[in-house]
Amino acid sequence: MRTQRQVVDYSLQKRAVLRELLAARVGTYDVCDASPYLKNAARFHGEPTEERCPICRSENLIHVHYIYGDELKQSAGQARTRAELSVLAMTLREFQVYVVEVCPGCDWNHLVEQFLLGRDGLAGGAEDGLEREAVSGSSAPAGSTSRRRREAQR
Repeated sequence: MRTQRQVVDYSLQKRAVLRELLAARVGTYDVCDASPYLKNAARFHGEPTEERCPICRSENLIHVHYIYGDELKQSAGQARTRAELSVLAMTLREFQVYVVEVCPGCDWNHLVEQFLLGRDGLAGGAEDGLEREAVSGSSAPAGSTSRRRREAQR
């Protein structure tokens, strides 16, 4: 996505959990504990991947995208499809996205990544252009001319 920024990848943490599982320091019941809400979100809003489940190796993983942000109000915490994320990214200033992988077979689930989306990340957007012009002095915003007059009168 165009406005995706501040990406945090949790693949090292995933490898550590799988290493603990293989060393028998953690049981499969500890890592295969997807809630019914997460499984329903995967079924209705998830996006299938080509990656096999690292635990059961019989099912492909599904990615679920959860959104959080101040502008979302009651929609915060909901699962959304990737297509819906693109639309939201163009309409909202900024919101956080958490991607969780889920196995529908054995209930494995793990946070894959998190990132920010929104209009604030657009390079060369309208708001950015005004700030750049004000800094360079080529054209001043409407409020700054009256401020200059008041400073000149002092």
